Amino acid sequence: MGLLTAALVVGGAAVAVVAAPVVLTAVGFTSVGITAGSYAAGMMSAAAVANAGAVAAGSTVAGLQAAGVVGLPVVASAGVAGVGATVGFITAILI
Repeated sequence: MGLLTAALVVGGAAVAVVAAPVVLTAVGFTSVGITAGSYAAGMMSAAAVANAGAVAAGSTVAGLQAAGVVGLPVVASAGVAGVGATVGFITAILI
């Protein structure tokens, strides 16, 4: 693996881990709850309609809101880093 490839893999992983909380907040999963009128609010509404008015514990919406409040768990951060590293590696191949 060349130096450029290694830099892109490490950089991709780092950027993904740093960007994940920013993206969660941008779509409406914040530390104080789901932002009204946001994409997250639409997801919550759809989940509630599909589940007789409630958002099920353990659902995607519940998990993303938990991550918006307390941050990503270690396992999720590792997964996000893996995706970022993969994107960096593919970018190195394409350059």
